[in-house]
Amino acid sequence: QVQVVESGGGLVQAGGSLSLSCAASGSIFRIDAMGWYRQAPGKERELVAGITRGGSTNYVDSVKGRFTISRDNAKNTMYLQMNSLKPEDTAVYYCNAIVVDRGLRRADYWGQGTQVTVSS
Repeated sequence: QVQVVESGGGLVQAGGSLSLSCAASGSIFRIDAMGWYRQAPGKERELVAGITRGGSTNYVDSVKGRFTISRDNAKNTMYLQMNSLKPEDTAVYYCNAIVVDRGLRRADYWGQGTQVTVSS
């Protein structure tokens, strides 16, 4: 059994910053790729940023230069530092992790989501 839990969302004014964390726990052998997704009301879920186990990153164009994704493999934790936030960043942010469990089964896990609201 594997659990993925996000934390750190909240309300911030435009131009402000927030930091999100995602912690995975349970029967984990290894975590491969991880990513942050977001879903705004009436819109489809989109990939915001992804990071491989080796630390290679990718970002959606709209957040490049403002958001930074990172991870700590020893702690099974991923982070998203969000700076210069805009109202259009308002969404529920979800953590995704590709986990190989101790039975060497590989599966996709999602957190429950954390709300980020940016006021203008």
